[in-house]
Amino acid sequence: MTNVPVFRRTVLVALSSLLALCAVPAAQAQLKILITSGVTDPIPIAIVPFSGNAGQPTDVAQVVSQDLAGSGRFKLMPPGKVAAMPTRAADVVAADWKAAGEDYVVVGRMTDAGGGQANIDFDLVNSLTGQTLASQRFAATPAAQRDAAHRISNVIYEKILGVRGAFDTRIAYVSVSGTPPAQRYQLVVADADGANPRVILESAFPVMSPAWSPDGQWLAYVSFEHKHSAIWVQQVRSGERRQVSARVGINGAPAWSPDGRKLLVTLGGSSGYPNLYILDLSSQQLTRLTQGPFIDTEGAWANDGQSVYFTSDRSGAPQIYQIGIQPGAHPRRITFTGSYNARPRLSPDGTSLAMVTQEAGAYRIAVQDLASSTVQVLSRGRLDSSPSFAPNGATLIYASSSGGRTTLQKVSVDGQASQSLSADGADVREPVWAPCEHR
Repeated sequence: MTNVPVFRRTVLVALSSLLALCAVPAAQAQLKILITSGVTDPIPIAIVPFSGNAGQPTDVAQVVSQDLAGSGRFKLMPPGKVAAMPTRAADVVAADWKAAGEDYVVVGRMTDAGGGQANIDFDLVNSLTGQTLASQRFAATPAAQRDAAHRISNVIYEKILGVRGAFDTRIAYVSVSGTPPAQRYQLVVADADGANPRVILESAFPVMSPAWSPDGQWLAYVSFEHKHSAIWVQQVRSGERRQVSARVGINGAPAWSPDGRKLLVTLGGSSGYPNLYILDLSSQQLTRLTQGPFIDTEGAWANDGQSVYFTSDRSGAPQIYQIGIQPGAHPRRITFTGSYNARPRLSPDGTSLAMVTQEAGAYRIAVQDLASSTVQVLSRGRLDSSPSFAPNGATLIYASSSGGRTTLQKVSVDGQASQSLSADGADVREPVWAPCEHR
């Protein structure tokens, strides 16, 4: 049974239809986190409350605990069972924590650094060996204390697991609230754990396909605010924005080049068939990459900027292809497992592709190893979409629709740990993880 009619209808409607809607002003609610699964043998760790934290705007130990627990890799000692309150590595009696079943202990302290800042010091101790694995200081203003806590989590995660943490990064997503014909679309930027959401665009008309620039300073997206699809770029910090493509027909699926100077876009004029183009942002020059009566869309750059991955139905069903950006290049098919593979997203190290695949009649998130072509299905929903890698490549975020609601989900690339992020009164969709740390 072919998926081509469904794919064509879905893509063309998503990229070219317009809904007349009216906005209802409201603040974006913080996402709620639910840990849905973790590894079978999580690492026991105790996070001792930091001395000097009372009266500060951020409970540093609590944020670190939430980060590590949310990763699904750690088992946190319940706060009520933390008996001793050491504040530095020298005060930790490793044998006592080992006897309590804790492999690691984190202790810390906050002191006044002057100028409105606080010094946040922490130590990570291996209670099995007594060795201090990390001792580090972060200076933070009250507003930056939460970010400093995430950076502490990064250090702990990397020291224990050998993988760089991504707790101090950001995500962007689209929030949709209300019911037709009174829906509101918001483009939201938040911390990776869903905290500190900030609406950077609010519209009565559909907003879709957000994409981060390589430096994490800009977002490209599609907006229908002028009654047809158009691609915009917007600086996250200042809100400065400009329209970069509003050509006849389809303007969709922007993706930044690795150097941040170009966008890979999907355009479709009078022929009605979307094709891939490279748009030079400074000159507005277009370079066409694909040809023919096919739906070529959802492009993603290779890390070296010399080729792109994309979805096409040219083989009779949606599959993923790669094409060089040099003149005369021809597409090469990448996916062969299953009858539906779409929305490619390359891992930060360039070794694997995340994608939407069809399994048992459901649309799920999978990862394909590019060297071996081995595919692993990671999600278990019926309608999962929009995968995006964390900057460390260890986790994917995606959207999942069930029971008339759309939430965000995170899953580790080995499929063992997952969590759900939802918002009261709104659907949250099309998440994209910022490619670098938040500073």
